[in-house]
Amino acid sequence: MGERRIAVMIHPVREEALVSAAEFISRMARHGVDTIVLPEQWELCARALPDLVDTPHLQPSADLSSNHVELVVVFGGDGTILRAAEWAYEPEVPLLGVNLGHVGFLAELDSSEVGHLVTHVTERSYDVEERLTLSVSVHDEHGRLAWESFAINEVSLEKGSRERMLEVLAHIDERPISRWAGDGVLVSTPTGSTAYAFSAGGPVMWPDVEAIELVPLSAHALFARPMVLSPRSRVDLDILPHNAGPAVLWCDGRRTFDLQPGSRVTVSRGPHDLLLARLTEQPFTTRLVKKFNLTIDGWRSPHGRSARGA
Repeated sequence: MGERRIAVMIHPVREEALVSAAEFISRMARHGVDTIVLPEQWELCARALPDLVDTPHLQPSADLSSNHVELVVVFGGDGTILRAAEWAYEPEVPLLGVNLGHVGFLAELDSSEVGHLVTHVTERSYDVEERLTLSVSVHDEHGRLAWESFAINEVSLEKGSRERMLEVLAHIDERPISRWAGDGVLVSTPTGSTAYAFSAGGPVMWPDVEAIELVPLSAHALFARPMVLSPRSRVDLDILPHNAGPAVLWCDGRRTFDLQPGSRVTVSRGPHDLLLARLTEQPFTTRLVKKFNLTIDGWRSPHGRSARGA
């Protein structure tokens, strides 16, 4: 294999993702840069790139560290980037997202810009942005560790049965703060503040803010407002023993664990940051306006002068 290696993650069912990825991999091979794909995506790539199957320029592997991969290029939306984060999180390899027609907060450029992408990757002309992540652990009613994971967007503790509320006692920095009965509790990163936390009524946080967001979900309580915590804070969520039914824990809507009454969920800042490769300095404000189609026309001109001639 060559001296330089990148990895590619492809949306599993979208044809335009495979077409763009195949063009990118072929061009990278011509520049002497090898590509790693996950074993489960190998057959997909082999069909699209038969000329590269028997060359060292395209190889299946699940290990980014031993292959010294410098970048993971993701062809898909924010959901595919979250999937790729499971691959790249621990070895701390930057992700670069290529969008497929929908405005996303994590993707960097459109699929029509493959030539532009190849130039930036071969010349290593990109910056790396660091995003706070979360670490989550679950202990059972006897205090035994039952499950561990990480989250890029959010950790969501939710009731397991539709007809019953979930009663949770929340602690911040090992001090109880409130007891909530409702649909559950969500702990979000700034990255996730525009995802589930936004739908649950939480504030939008700029991605370079280092903070943790705590959002009660449809809680029956006078004090049930979202809270923005220190990045050093620890959140403990106790499922009270008298809950009639189970609960379920989700990380990024991808990894899940079933919980019983008496369990404790602990959330704190993760040991690794999410690394995102950026080709341009597009402000988060611009991404926000595009994503939510916000109205920005007003009585002032784009140059800040009054449209009325002031």
